[in-house]
Amino acid sequence: MTRSQSAIIVGGGVIGAACAFYLHRAGFAVRLVESGSIAGGTTAAGMGHVVVIDSTPGEFALTLRSRALWTELAGEMPPRCQFRTPGTLWLAKDQSELEEAERKHSRLKHAGVNSEVVSPARLLQLEPQLAHDLVGGLLVHNDCILDAEFATHWMLEQAGVSVGSVVRERATAIATRNVTLASGTKLEADVVVNAAGLWARSLTSLPLRARKGHLTLTQPCPGAVSHQLVELGYIKTAHDHSLESVAFNLQPRVNGQLLVGSSRQFDVETPHLDGHIMARMLARAREFMPLLSSVTFESSWTGLRAASPDGLPMIGAVPQMPGVFAACGHEGLGVTTALATGELIAAHVNNSVPAVNPAPYSLSRFIPNAQEKPR
Repeated sequence: MTRSQSAIIVGGGVIGAACAFYLHRAGFAVRLVESGSIAGGTTAAGMGHVVVIDSTPGEFALTLRSRALWTELAGEMPPRCQFRTPGTLWLAKDQSELEEAERKHSRLKHAGVNSEVVSPARLLQLEPQLAHDLVGGLLVHNDCILDAEFATHWMLEQAGVSVGSVVRERATAIATRNVTLASGTKLEADVVVNAAGLWARSLTSLPLRARKGHLTLTQPCPGAVSHQLVELGYIKTAHDHSLESVAFNLQPRVNGQLLVGSSRQFDVETPHLDGHIMARMLARAREFMPLLSSVTFESSWTGLRAASPDGLPMIGAVPQMPGVFAACGHEGLGVTTALATGELIAAHVNNSVPAVNPAPYSLSRFIPNAQEKPR
């Protein structure tokens, strides 16, 4: 591998930055194409939660590997990335959800993930502000929180990509080993990675759907919450293909603010806040944490996730386009799975054995009879 080999990453979010990071480590000179602000899209709109999700084998493998990679990098990242490991407390509202917590605990234990089923009394010891009618939950130790915007900037710096060197034009097309810009200019490289989020669908004809989400942030409530809190019904909504859904998800910020979610709306691509969705989301949140009825909300915003038809990201070679790779369709797990995605892209490019089985994320699952041509 020589430094003369080049890569163009289209997309300046956390996924694009992770691809740049690992390709640089593999010996590539990296260029980034991003017309907007770095980490200014879906990355900025998310929660920065790094969580092990075990709902499908593909999701389990990718989230578990990526959490391990984030943990390994924690010592290298600067303090501004605000990396911490409070763990995730999954909350059960009824007996069926508690039984799911127990099954989840068993699956995690089998994979070597440290977790514990907690009783209602233990739940209130851990988080006194929770509603008293919850029947228990599952504490997953070592799940992480970080500032994804700063982490994105840091990874790009490590990849030799300065803010001043970013190509600040919109990409309009990707072809074999080249990218066309809105100005008509063509950029060439040995490898091109489409990590453009929802915009990726127009660059390499990928089957992506928009899934809009809402978040809202309170004024500081110091010491109110210690863990990332997620209702066990969250997984159902994450994989639910109904047009609208909400689920309780809360994250304590370093400064004591509480970041509250979450919502999902398919095929809604407008950035404005939807009042009825916000009302549903906050009503759900107050069921789990009555404190939220008395706090002041400081700001709210939306983001657009890029979702694939089967809920798993598209990571790998684009069929019939030698030298072109995709890293997109991560929906709500972009921050969590960014590092495993970047590592997997680097393995594809180098034809090396990856740490995670790449088959579940192959683009060929959506393109019948396609052959993924070598680089």
